[in-house]
Formats: sequence, C-alpha cells, structure tokens
Amino acid sequence: MKTNTYPGSSRTIQGIGLVAALFVAGCASLPAPTEQMAVSKAAVNSANSAGGNEYAPLALRAAMEKMDAAERAMAREDYLIARQQAEQAQVDAQLAASTARAAKAQKAASELQEGNRVLREELNRVTK
Repeated sequence: MKTNTYPGSSRTIQGIGLVAALFVAGCASLPAPTEQMAVSKAAVNSANSAGGNEYAPLALRAAMEKMDAAERAMAREDYLIARQQAEQAQVDAQLAASTARAAKAQKAASELQEGNRVLREELNRVTK
C-alpha cells in the first residue's frame, strides 16, 4: 500500500508547531500590567470623587467590580485577564465620571435658570 505524501507537508506541520510554540511562549511571558492597574485605579478614584456614587452608581459599581477582578487576576498572575479587566474598569470609570460631571453641570444650569426666573419676577414686581 502506498501512502500519499505531499511535498513540504512535514515542513508545514513543523512550521505550524513552531508558530504555536512561539505563541504559547509569548503569552506566558506577558509582563504584569502594573501601569494599567495604576491608571485604572486612579480613574475609579476620580469617578468616585466626581460624584459617581450619586450620579452614576451603575457605571461606578461596574468599574469597581472590574477593578476587583483585575486585582484577583494579578494575584494569580493571569496578566492578560488583569489587563483586560483593568482597561474595562478604566472605561467604566471614565463613563461614571463623565456622567457625574454632566449631571452636576445640568443641575447647576437648572439652578441658574431658576435664579434668573426669580430675579425676573422680582424686577417685574418692582416695576409695576
């Protein structure tokens, strides 16, 4: 019985094996995302300071939960997951901070409008 072999098929298999080995080695040597963790923690703290608890509690809670997940992944040295969770926490924190700042600005604008209305009424009352 004759087996069919294709020219270069063993080289192709060896090449695929080499690429797979390099990929696995590359993943295993990911550096710890300490900088990303610090940036994400700062973003969560900023969102909290901006009033995220009051004006954007869901986004802030999501950011905090993802930051906790990133810290757990760091503890088990799963740096890929840690980086991904930290990046997502940063985005959620930025959303919470932006939402809180926008809500505060809207509240201030409404208060100014109310103040203007009261002043107009007072001016109308005095001029009559």
